[in-house]
Amino acid sequence: MSVNFDYQRPERLGMPEAVLCEGKSFQHIQDILSELSERNDYPVLFTRLEQSQFEQLPESLRQRLDYDELSRTAVLNGQLPKRWGKVAVVTAGTSDLSVATEAVRTLTFSGVETSLVADVGVAGIWRLMERVKDIAEHDLIIVVAGMDAALASVMGGLVGKCVIGVPTSVGYGVAADGTTALNSMLASCGQGIVVTNIDNGFGGACAALRILSMADSVFYREDG
Repeated sequence: MSVNFDYQRPERLGMPEAVLCEGKSFQHIQDILSELSERNDYPVLFTRLEQSQFEQLPESLRQRLDYDELSRTAVLNGQLPKRWGKVAVVTAGTSDLSVATEAVRTLTFSGVETSLVADVGVAGIWRLMERVKDIAEHDLIIVVAGMDAALASVMGGLVGKCVIGVPTSVGYGVAADGTTALNSMLASCGQGIVVTNIDNGFGGACAALRILSMADSVFYREDG
């Protein structure tokens, strides 16, 4: 299979193309890895790579990858240079950690300092209140929540930083595989909250990267 990888994306967008493994055959994944492995100077992030897919890879390729089973991500050839900004990834419950860790791994790969604050949902809001001051010290906040996703609205009312909501499919019955969480975040009365698709930790991280890149360029021009 011919691999048509977008090597110019970092110059255009400030972040390289990531490889979505979900829906790809094992052979496609192996072909992509084989080509990209030849470019030792080009870091690549693989997303939605299942443990079963990873284990099928030849040992020579597995050894090249930094693989994380929880987030289903893998990194080839290290991470990108350190960049400006700090992001807090905040989860309502531990059941949201898979999506949250996808966001954390994407940001870390991209050279952004990231903190994970887990299990501070509104059902035990005292846990959130104990961490709000620490969370507010970050430049951006990604809120990962399922069920009714109330954490996004609460965070939007407590902290004056940009809040990116990532609804998850955690929940049962009327939670409707994350549709309720998505609608709750979209209907939030928290001013200015932006929302990604369901379970899209990668997308939430990329939104944060775009905002940080814009802020960095503005500060650079002002300093200059």
